[in-house]
Amino acid sequence: MNETSAAKAPGPSLLRIVLIGRRPRNTFVRIVVLVVTCFIIFGFVLLPIRIEGVSMQPTYHDQQINFVNRLAYIRHEPRRGDVVSIMLAGHSIMYMKRIVGLPGETIGFSNGKLLVNGEILNEPYVKSACDWNVPPVTLSTNQYYVVGDNREMPEKNHEKGVAERWRIVGKVLL
Repeated sequence: MNETSAAKAPGPSLLRIVLIGRRPRNTFVRIVVLVVTCFIIFGFVLLPIRIEGVSMQPTYHDQQINFVNRLAYIRHEPRRGDVVSIMLAGHSIMYMKRIVGLPGETIGFSNGKLLVNGEILNEPYVKSACDWNVPPVTLSTNQYYVVGDNREMPEKNHEKGVAERWRIVGKVLL
């Protein structure tokens, strides 16, 4: 083959290079790896959720999309202040609440102040005061007390209370 015929040989078109690359086999392998990785991450690790309601305002807003990390509590148990997703009826209906009480603690509200073992807990994420009065509850070894950040809502309209550990799906990421 001489230089003249080598220069005239047509190469792949620019459109083909942009769409599938110079090596289609490598591009196909990359696509398969990407699809499998996405399937694993969004099927088993990250769970997308849509917030419905105002109980977590101003931290999270109604109709906002977030992700729950299902692997967050493999190395350690949930901690006070974590925003978690709590399963009610499968993974289609869940609450998103903040953990304020840990196993073995006594939790209650007095004149709008959250009491943990009789002492007022500083909650910088709560922007509006409330006037709730909730009798103390002592948590067992596998229970957490959860409540939303929007304490401006009347206490009777706010979903809060004891959540069993097995119902906590994971930690909210965003």
